Amino acid sequence: MNMNENPAALIPELALVAGAVLGLLLGSWLPRHRQWWVRVLATIACAVGLAATAVAMRAVPETVFGGSFAVDTATNAVRFIVLAATLLVLCLSIDTVDSHHRETEFYVLVQLGALGTIMLVGALDLLLLVAAYLLASLPLYALAGFAKNARGTEASLKYYLMGALFGVFMLTGVTVLYGAGGATDYATLARTLPGASHAAVAIGVLAVLAGLLFKIGGVPAHFWVPDVTEGATTPVAAFVTTVPKIGALAAAYRLVAEALPAVSLDWPLLIAILATPSMTLGNLAAFFQDNVRRLLAYSTISQVGYVLMAVAVATRSDLALPALLFYLAAYAVTNLGAFAVVAELPHALRITDYRGLARRHPGLAAVLIVCLLGLVGTPPTAVFLGKLEVFAASIDGDLTWLAVIAVVNTVASLFYYLRWIASTFLAAPDREQNALVPAGRFAALGAYTAGIASLALGVAGGLVLPLISGSLLP
Repeated sequence: MNMNENPAALIPELALVAGAVLGLLLGSWLPRHRQWWVRVLATIACAVGLAATAVAMRAVPETVFGGSFAVDTATNAVRFIVLAATLLVLCLSIDTVDSHHRETEFYVLVQLGALGTIMLVGALDLLLLVAAYLLASLPLYALAGFAKNARGTEASLKYYLMGALFGVFMLTGVTVLYGAGGATDYATLARTLPGASHAAVAIGVLAVLAGLLFKIGGVPAHFWVPDVTEGATTPVAAFVTTVPKIGALAAAYRLVAEALPAVSLDWPLLIAILATPSMTLGNLAAFFQDNVRRLLAYSTISQVGYVLMAVAVATRSDLALPALLFYLAAYAVTNLGAFAVVAELPHALRITDYRGLARRHPGLAAVLIVCLLGLVGTPPTAVFLGKLEVFAASIDGDLTWLAVIAVVNTVASLFYYLRWIASTFLAAPDREQNALVPAGRFAALGAYTAGIASLALGVAGGLVLPLISGSLLP
């Protein structure tokens, strides 16, 4: 049997592994004030991964290691998004973890989490999907409690317990699908599941999707999101609410498109039903939220609902895949931009603390406005084009009712985003000015980079979309 063991196809993943392992060894010998070398190593690993991904995008899609891992349009796009997002997180974390006694561990865990996220989308086997789920989860549990304070420890515990619960659901689903289909690889399941027990297939699919839904942070597996976002450090909150969702959403798309295309289960309706409460509950919970981190947490839940629309029409519309990938890229830079502003202003915990921001820090205010309006879907930001593509894919896939619900939710979300934006233009009493003291220059650099990227991606969408319009497999 030809296993097609081609390590060269996995250079981005191997770069992250090397960066994590070598970084851990290097950090064990370096004094605390020189552990920034581990950050440099992590940056190099991401840069190498980005360069290798750019080369792989021009190659023919293929499967490697016995057909268990796909290197195609979706994998390469997610590689690029995750590696770029990881670089942004590394940048905005410098002011927080520089010379920290666990600085090395932070960079190593971030790289391992990014690696697990990429493995999620490339997995063509349920067993590899579970392994990727664990790799994308365990480092994040540790990162959530990185500060070792009361809130961080509580958030980490909640995150771990929910992850363990939904991990058991996923393992149960894999077991049931293996029993029903006689295999764990997607290609065989696509042939055998249509003739298997409908009840077994339904239970298995629902349980596997439950595990992915936890990583995505969608309803009803969303309860950890606000607690972790508030309790963890800002760089960790930015990473957790952005990067793992990218891989899990793309993994859900691949699962339904390649393993379930012919099953009698109406999984498009199931995913549409999951998307509806995600976008609705996320918006409603954010309406009167004053804590900026929790507001962004509920915002991410609502964004998940919009992206799930593309997953729901995975086999019904040719627009689904490019819409999904473009939205993920747009969401990543926009969400990270908003969190970068929050990281730059660590003492501004509530919306009212941002009063006077436009006068004192006009650049940061501009980035915040771009990112918040971008999350709404305002032109010419990237999320606007992403939402437009997702709505078009839903209509093309005969889910017009879902697109209507999404439009209503988009309009409703203006309320809480505008509350935050309006606060930046209000005058603040002198006693409240201390909340706007910046943390340093690196978080600001990350904020400006993300804000510019959000606008640039929206303007250059016509050039980017053709690059991500390929097929999943050759």
